[in-house]
Amino acid sequence: NLSAVSGFVFVGLSDAPEIRLLLFVLFLLVYLATMAGNVALLAAISTDSHLHSPMYFFLSNLALLDLLCPTVTVPKMLGALLLENREISFAGCLFQHFSLIAAVGTEIFLLAVMAYDRYVAVCHPLRYPSVVSTKLCARLALGTWAVGLLNSLLHTSLVFTLSFCGPNKIQQYYCDIPPLLALSCSSTRGRELVILLVAGVLGSSACVLTVVSYIYILLEILARNSPGIWHKAFSTCGSHLTVVCLFYGTTICTYVRPSFTYSPHRDRVVSMLYGMLTPLLNPIIYSLRNKEVKCALRRVISRV
Repeated sequence: NLSAVSGFVFVGLSDAPEIRLLLFVLFLLVYLATMAGNVALLAAISTDSHLHSPMYFFLSNLALLDLLCPTVTVPKMLGALLLENREISFAGCLFQHFSLIAAVGTEIFLLAVMAYDRYVAVCHPLRYPSVVSTKLCARLALGTWAVGLLNSLLHTSLVFTLSFCGPNKIQQYYCDIPPLLALSCSSTRGRELVILLVAGVLGSSACVLTVVSYIYILLEILARNSPGIWHKAFSTCGSHLTVVCLFYGTTICTYVRPSFTYSPHRDRVVSMLYGMLTPLLNPIIYSLRNKEVKCALRRVISRV
């Protein structure tokens, strides 16, 4: 006696009332800080003419993604903690899944584009304005968003065309690929292979582009061996490299692996790292290590 599932229930949060309230306050503060940090970064970049350059154009796209990613998942999680409303409709779960995978996929490719931008800035500084032109920046940004959306469309179609007819309790605080595959009552092996193949190829290509860019940057620094070059290069690339290591590490651990290694408790921790902590840290990392951004933020605050 099987029937189609019309909705899902999140069970990845604590049942103890006192813990729920504590988690609600904690996650609400993190979410508000994330929103404030990224909105401030966007305001500084858009209003300060000194920051109208390719590097900050890509950084503004990153800030937009860091606004989108937690907004897709955190409000529903806060509602579940405060109101105990843990249910989500099938359509709502599909929309949440599509939006999250689109944001994560776009950010992976955007970080690779930002690595290429830093490579040209360090290795070919005289040619930088002509190589990384306004038209190329627009095309690269549009390409990252397009690939992220197409990647999400493929993954969402593979997951939500499965049959869900048994348990509908998701061991997570949002609709993600591994817990949804675990709930399906139809065979998922073929689709898992496609998901792993696509995620592996796209993720590894973005990762290779990033690594190769930084290898060339390192070789260029070693070849010059001029005073202050290490400090200048680290101030230029250190922030981006920190974000890359944090984001790539957590997303690869979540998506590029077989479903039989799925662990609800471990995956909840890892997903919070890239879904909540990374969007919070990105504006802090870039603003604290960048004098131009700090000056622009001071001007924005003084205007307000």
